[in-house]
Amino acid sequence: MIGPRTLAQVAGELRRDIAAARERDPAARGVGPVEILATWPGVQAVLAHRVSHALQAAGVPLVPRSISMVMRAVTGVEIHPAARIGNALFIDHGAGVVVGETAEIGDNVTLYQGVTLGGTGFATGKRHPTVQDNVTIGSGAKLLGPITIGHGAKIGANSVVIHDVPPNSTVVGNPGHPVRVEGRRPEGPDADWVHLPDPLSEAIQGLASRIGALERAVAELSGGEAEKPADVRPLRPARGPNPAGG
Repeated sequence: MIGPRTLAQVAGELRRDIAAARERDPAARGVGPVEILATWPGVQAVLAHRVSHALQAAGVPLVPRSISMVMRAVTGVEIHPAARIGNALFIDHGAGVVVGETAEIGDNVTLYQGVTLGGTGFATGKRHPTVQDNVTIGSGAKLLGPITIGHGAKIGANSVVIHDVPPNSTVVGNPGHPVRVEGRRPEGPDADWVHLPDPLSEAIQGLASRIGALERAVAELSGGEAEKPADVRPLRPARGPNPAGG
């Protein structure tokens, strides 16, 4: 049943959502809470979901799904009323974001436009991703099936993730390859999309190194001189400053 306690809970969650928008969106810094609530579609979609989720939990028919449908038309964000969302979720821009029925999102998560937390096939039960705390998911990324995205992970733009992701790692590619960031944890909610690891380039570099070692060994056995190993350049060379500040 909807009562003062539920309304107070939604109000507290709304305050945290607005604070998350001001913290993680440079365009929102210096903007008042009322303006953010009135003009930030991601904040509006999350607020509407919190209301529809409370109504569904109270057993109210029709209204929760109706709110979800209206907000999809207004904001471009579709969140199923049954999805479970933690505190301080920030959806940047919001257009094209889809969160499925059995999806679970932890605290301090950031989703960029075009993200899908979807299911696979026609299975019943748990069929959507579980996203743990402090995760950042880049534009256009697709997370499919009952997978778990570990605490502090980053999902690169347009990645397709169909397997569990370890905590504090970065995933890129299609299908997504988890690549642990060596020597440090990924930084904050602002993902560094410019300097993401390139697993294909790293694999080719490893093969080139192995071939060079074999050529040197053959040269030593034959008494010849090994050729200079070829340079392997990254397939997608990173240029420009690190937007995450690292």
